[in-house]
Amino acid sequence: MRVPGPCGVCGAADAAKYRCPRCAAAYCSVPCCRTHKGEWDGRGAVRARGGPGPAAAPLSSPADSPWSVEDILTEDDEQDRVPLQKLQRLGESEELRALLLNPHLRQLLLTVDQAEDKSSLMKKCMQEPLFVEFADCCLRIVEPPEKENVLPE
Repeated sequence: MRVPGPCGVCGAADAAKYRCPRCAAAYCSVPCCRTHKGEWDGRGAVRARGGPGPAAAPLSSPADSPWSVEDILTEDDEQDRVPLQKLQRLGESEELRALLLNPHLRQLLLTVDQAEDKSSLMKKCMQEPLFVEFADCCLRIVEPPEKENVLPE
């Protein structure tokens, strides 16, 4: 298990237990997570720090970080990575938004997100028709099916 490093937002030593899924910046708490999220400009870039509030430590660059994407992704995992443009389609889908109105589905997703053994729980969830419908919807949005057996005009 990795020893926590300093928080990239408040600078607290040996406190950074969490990582930003966008940039892998380390942070120690919900307030620091919110501060870090507020630094994103919505286009995938970090805004310059400044303005009111306590001075924050600069975000560590991936080169300074003891953690890297290579630590968790193998070559096989990397080829399964979905580009950001395709992921953004998920947020624009009305069909997906309608599915997410279901409280049972939201609870299933929270349970998977908070589980220690996500892999085995995902296998169980894939037995649930509502979860399968959600997964299929996500896949259709991210990877639209190719038209097969279509004659050229």
